[in-house]
Amino acid sequence: MGRTAHLAPFASPSHADHEAAQDALARLGLAHLADSVYTQISGGERQLTLLARALAQAAPLMVMDEPTASLDFGNQVKVLERVGELARAGIGVLLSTHDPDQAFLLAHRVALLHNGTLAALGPPQEVLIPAALHMLYGVDVSISKVGDAFFGERPVSVPRIGTAGQRATM
Repeated sequence: MGRTAHLAPFASPSHADHEAAQDALARLGLAHLADSVYTQISGGERQLTLLARALAQAAPLMVMDEPTASLDFGNQVKVLERVGELARAGIGVLLSTHDPDQAFLLAHRVALLHNGTLAALGPPQEVLIPAALHMLYGVDVSISKVGDAFFGERPVSVPRIGTAGQRATM
């Protein structure tokens, strides 16, 4: 399906089209699923398959609307790792998310939308500040830095829960 844009009307995919699809699956670690039925693979595998389909199109930009919605934590991480790899390989990524940590993880620029208007635009460290996150989500948060071998040091949002007199940091 990812090669349809390259086909003439009523044409069948060529050997090169099949190769492009196989390469996209392999690039995302899905080659073993090439003959699987889409409705019988996991949610994370489905999301990665959609990324492979977009990759096979050879477009310079991918637009994703909440690509990790309804995925368990492990599959969210797998999808985000692959999205990050594609971006580092030079593919443009425009991604919508309700999770500020995903924006900290992947974004070079963030656009905050609030009540249908652009509330802020810029680097995540400048835009995703506690006051802005409170305005958007109605919760108090603090920003902390964490680091790991794959993504390096980056900020994360930490919701503060508890009663007004008692605050617990997660």
